[in-house]
Amino acid sequence: MSAQQHEENVIRGHRAAIHNPRVSDEAKAHSEKVVEQYEKKHGMGPTVDHEEEVHEHRVVGGYKATLSNPRTSEAAKEHAREVLDEMGVDA
Repeated sequence: MSAQQHEENVIRGHRAAIHNPRVSDEAKAHSEKVVEQYEKKHGMGPTVDHEEEVHEHRVVGGYKATLSNPRTSEAAKEHAREVLDEMGVDA
């Protein structure tokens, strides 16, 4: 196994630790730092976890639904518009 393959395996282990519910918060924080350093070293930008991306889409969908719901107050609709504007989403 080459040094590069070994390093990639180590990073995979750290990424797995970050998402493992049985790993302590302290260990997860350490793994996040190691992965971040690896990504900087290799010119990789921060990665967006798929679950985070799905969550963001659901949040946007919820605010858009608020705008079209006739039972929603005008104050709630205005708040939804503000949040969508901050997120850079057309209402």
